[in-house]
Amino acid sequence: MFRFKLMVVACIGLWCLTGLALAQDAQPKWADLPAGEWTQMLPGGDTICSNGTPYSYFVRPAETESDKLLVHFQGGGACWFGQICDIQGENPTYDPFVDESDHPINYAGIFNFDHEENPFSDYNMVMVPYCTADVHIGNTDTTYEIPATDTTEAKEVTIFHRGYVNATTVLGWTFNNVADPSTVFVTGCSAGSIPSPFYAAMIAEQYPDARIEQLGDASGGYRNPTLAQQIWSNWGTMDILPEAYAEAGVTIDSLTFETFYQMTGGMYPDMSLTQFNTASDAVQLGFVGLTGITDTPLIDLLEPNFADIKAQVEDFHTFTAGGDGHCITPTDDFYNIMAGDVRLVDWVTMLANDEAIEDAKCEDCTAAEMGE
Repeated sequence: MFRFKLMVVACIGLWCLTGLALAQDAQPKWADLPAGEWTQMLPGGDTICSNGTPYSYFVRPAETESDKLLVHFQGGGACWFGQICDIQGENPTYDPFVDESDHPINYAGIFNFDHEENPFSDYNMVMVPYCTADVHIGNTDTTYEIPATDTTEAKEVTIFHRGYVNATTVLGWTFNNVADPSTVFVTGCSAGSIPSPFYAAMIAEQYPDARIEQLGDASGGYRNPTLAQQIWSNWGTMDILPEAYAEAGVTIDSLTFETFYQMTGGMYPDMSLTQFNTASDAVQLGFVGLTGITDTPLIDLLEPNFADIKAQVEDFHTFTAGGDGHCITPTDDFYNIMAGDVRLVDWVTMLANDEAIEDAKCEDCTAAEMGE
């Protein structure tokens, strides 16, 4: 039902890297960027969006000199079979472009540098936009067959699942330009949440003296291992994993999103790994339905996944709020949403400040609890 072509990669250290060396000379240097302003970077090279349009990313030096860095992986859906990969079809499930709507100035929450409670207002920031339908971990071009319907003929659509190429290009520029940060906070929402622990390990290897913290927002409920081989094959994900995964016995049949937490926690036990979810996240439930799981409350999918990670990772903590919201950290609700008597912003601030945190869970999970 599909054809795919793997990208060529080079292995350096633990990681087989595709984009780290691409188009670096053509990019502005960190020292040339205006402080306190976002700059859109156009890397060229092998970077590309799912439909062949150009890829770009955004960087922002802090207003005053800082040795702290935040790397954010943007969300935007995913696809792994023809009907939902066809951008001209009725139900495409991903964002295929990087355009003006992806600019960080359109976001709030952790991107609101004027908010007095923003724990990241003095951080340098790198935003990794998303347009490849592969949760930032694809390394292949896949041609999907789309069957005929009563009103359309059968056709094929090719998706450039190059999320790994794009992400490692962004990180390559970052590694070349941001030297020796004291702290790196790695986060992402939705599709960008899923690979955040994977890339946190890559960042930790590059910055061995830095304190690394990770927070995934809105991706904890996916649990259907029967689809694993199809998804990883269509995206070419097995090709990007460092040898440590194979040495740990991870195969195409056993790799799950939780594996990224388990492997990173094993390689970097001093790193705090965390997740935020809402108990009835409507977007997560929509994608869960596409995998064939219906009529199962999201909280009943979240908790077994948390248990799987906790069984292998000591420093893993979760914040589960009520309601059906999705991707809270880049919204104004970041400052108000609560679980019990704990506000998310306070919990994240403690994490950023290297203070001890505990799991937080909603009491009445049917609706979001909002503080002042």
